[in-house]
Amino acid sequence: MKSTANSGDLVEVHLTKTIYEGTLLESPETGTVLLKLGTGYNLGFNKKDVLEIKVKKRYKEESAPLGVPQKSELGGKIKKDSKKPNIVMIITGGTIASRYDSKTGAVKWLDSPENLFKFYPELFDKVNVSKVEIPFMKGSENMDFKDWQKIAKVAEKYLNDSNIKGIIITHGTDTLHYTSAALSFFLGKINKPVILTYAQRSIDRASSDANLNLQCSALAAISDIAEVMLVGHANSDDEFCYALRGTKVRKMHSSRRDAFKAINTKPLAKIYPALLSVPQTAEYRGNRIEIISKYNVRNKDKIKLDLKFEEKVALLKFYPGQNPSILDYYVKNKYKGIILEMTGLGHVATKESRNSWTQKLKQAINQGLVICATPQTIYGRLDPLVYSTGRELEKTGIIYLEDMLSETALVKLGFVLGHPEWNVKKKMLENISGEFNKRLE
Repeated sequence: MKSTANSGDLVEVHLTKTIYEGTLLESPETGTVLLKLGTGYNLGFNKKDVLEIKVKKRYKEESAPLGVPQKSELGGKIKKDSKKPNIVMIITGGTIASRYDSKTGAVKWLDSPENLFKFYPELFDKVNVSKVEIPFMKGSENMDFKDWQKIAKVAEKYLNDSNIKGIIITHGTDTLHYTSAALSFFLGKINKPVILTYAQRSIDRASSDANLNLQCSALAAISDIAEVMLVGHANSDDEFCYALRGTKVRKMHSSRRDAFKAINTKPLAKIYPALLSVPQTAEYRGNRIEIISKYNVRNKDKIKLDLKFEEKVALLKFYPGQNPSILDYYVKNKYKGIILEMTGLGHVATKESRNSWTQKLKQAINQGLVICATPQTIYGRLDPLVYSTGRELEKTGIIYLEDMLSETALVKLGFVLGHPEWNVKKKMLENISGEFNKRLE
């Protein structure tokens, strides 16, 4: 069987009795032809069973959907549609920027932005991607505060560009909630939407969540919600998305498409894109946003970036029987602060235990180590005044962070300690970017 078809081409695969139509995917060297059907599902055929692969339409840069970059390199020429609102996409890596490698069985980074866009042209029905920025390509587990700063610098440029309606940032899921918290503090009160989105499954899989997430993100990016927010599947079906505040969100499942949940608060909004698979009826009307919570409104103010950050901070989880001498390590290595995840309403072992933490905590705090407390329970808030254990521990100088998420607290502590002129306790207890919720949901 000979064929001139290339990956990305729309083709017909002719078998003895059946003809399948779809997009040809990169084929492995093991004699298999891979085809993505119009339904999104992939089929594999043994090359020996294929009589012909007939090309129906070539994939070419000039035939790419409107707004797709026409060159792979950053800053390449991009087609524009002046009738649609302009957004910017910042691509940083993660599963949403990867595809199945049929040669290895793993996923690999896409080699150009158009390889992302050609799978999901529906994005361009809603917005014009006027610019694509790629500050780096990493799995989010390999990121740190310097990467958060790079993303923030790119975002600032377009937040202060009046021609740009909003920003979409594609990102890996593992540490996405750390990045959303960091951007919330670095960017401060923003003037337009900054959307972080993701995929739990690579874009060439039939079950990929990228399509819905990107369409919802496009609607969020042109909305009036001037917040750093994470947008993604609200449930395991392809129905609608939630917009979640960047400081009150956590990855709650390792693989589900609706992995991210709002913690101790409600989502900002429900987002319903117009989907081909869902008829437009009175009950379902797509391309709309249903507001759930209060939000900062889009405005014309200029934003001012604040990237100061102290990296010598740590997140420590207390467990039964833990020796408090672990604190000596952080003091010895000149750490500036610790987020201590405590049990219940804010407890660690005290005088009734052979490993009481009380004196060691006092000693570490007196030596200059800032220690803040967050709950291990995820939901709920700390209250050290309910039990005598909490009252004893509060006297050591621990700063109790009420309902703040541990990941958000770690990022905030690094941000606050990056400003030596600030009163640490006062700032850690100040609701800077919606990280506290006085009325828990």
